[in-house]
Amino acid sequence: MKNQALTLTAVARMTSNYGEGLGNIASVQKVFRDGRTYATRSRESLKNAIMVNSGMYDDLKVEVDGATQKMVDEDINASNCRALEGGYMNTSGQTKIRKSSFYLTDAVACDEFVNETRFHNNLFLAGRYARDNKINLQEKAKESGLMPYQYEYDKSMKQYSLTIKLDEVGVDTNFSVEASIEEKIDRVNSILTAVENLALTVKGNLDNAEPIFIVGGIGNYSTHYFENVVRVEKGLLNISKDLKDKLNKGYKVGLLEGNNFINEAQIKEELKPVTITSFFDQVKKEVKEYYASNQN
Repeated sequence: MKNQALTLTAVARMTSNYGEGLGNIASVQKVFRDGRTYATRSRESLKNAIMVNSGMYDDLKVEVDGATQKMVDEDINASNCRALEGGYMNTSGQTKIRKSSFYLTDAVACDEFVNETRFHNNLFLAGRYARDNKINLQEKAKESGLMPYQYEYDKSMKQYSLTIKLDEVGVDTNFSVEASIEEKIDRVNSILTAVENLALTVKGNLDNAEPIFIVGGIGNYSTHYFENVVRVEKGLLNISKDLKDKLNKGYKVGLLEGNNFINEAQIKEELKPVTITSFFDQVKKEVKEYYASNQN
């Protein structure tokens, strides 16, 4: 069956990225819902991390035409350049636009934001400069280059969704070209591997942002199918009838054991999850079967 999509909704522990700061004070990105504040990692940050972690950006070529942009022409297009799978707009000559074949939501914290401010400075470096130049650091901190700074810190359980429109992978209608079936399979499964082993960095923090809970698979719905039914609050996963009904339409559940959820035993009993590794192995197998069955 054609025109199907691969959709995933994952819960993972990760840091937030940062918005605009004031002076030497940096604030994490946040959203406001129902009068409450939640820390986030933006979908742009997630997408960039997935493109890098998957190796999809390894063949990225850029040029400057007013702004830096992805290089695109008859010889470099989405059928033979993986870096263009995430979409492009190129304004060299006639403007060409190709939408991404996959879409992400922001990763939004499951619980309200609690402000944890961290204070730092470059005391060791300034102290070394002061020593080498015979400066009294306490009296001449500015001359020594001492620079205090602070930032909000958040690492929390966050939820996000990813949906891949399988029939758009490797297709570039601007040049009427299309990647091979083998290439399409490899691109999708590279994205899945990146999600399975997602690593994120911000302000010197390296996150293991692997999913601790995930639902999804291939189905008829080209949307974030589970976005509204996966809910976690204070460490409890809400196992609703709506979640179960959607899962019964041929989708899968994966769980990383280790008491990441207070109700882990209930999750195992009612949802019958497989391991995270098995979940991704099964979905990757589905991807191969999907493309094999839809060859022209």
